[in-house]
Amino acid sequence: MNVEHGSTVWLTGLPSAGKSTIARGVAERLRAEGRRVEVLDGDEIRRNLTADLGFSRADRERNVARIGFVAQLLARHGVTVLVPVIAPYADSRAHVRALHDEAGVRFVEVHVATPVAVCAERDVKGLYARQRAGELSGLTGVDDPYEEPVTPDLRLATHTQTTAQSVDVVYRHLAVSAVYA
Repeated sequence: MNVEHGSTVWLTGLPSAGKSTIARGVAERLRAEGRRVEVLDGDEIRRNLTADLGFSRADRERNVARIGFVAQLLARHGVTVLVPVIAPYADSRAHVRALHDEAGVRFVEVHVATPVAVCAERDVKGLYARQRAGELSGLTGVDDPYEEPVTPDLRLATHTQTTAQSVDVVYRHLAVSAVYA
């Protein structure tokens, strides 16, 4: 019997870095192969699971912990879970990795390393414009910290490659490292 092994692919980066777009592209390729896949998008999770949380450091850490738990639970049951979330603090991401390690579940950290100037130019949700207009404070990477991963499993420079190339890098990493078998 071929048992599918689950894993969590955690895509971290600034707002408008391309995390969700890449996650959806990888999910589409895996689903085309018949893989069990879920995308736990940070914005969707905020609306549906963690709407009670704000954007203080403690609330952001709690948000990441909750998402990490759900991802680990799904992955433990054979699902490849793609998690595009900002997750700005290194200690929060380390906690999620440890949670996966304790459960014997593969965790792949992908740093979507898009410079803040490029993210502000893309400004998919209008956050950077709102911050510049004084309507928003606490924007990660601008007036709130983002602790870049020091040694992620993958680092994607989305400002120098296409979305398709970024998707392919993640997909090939999963195939080569046999995250799913």
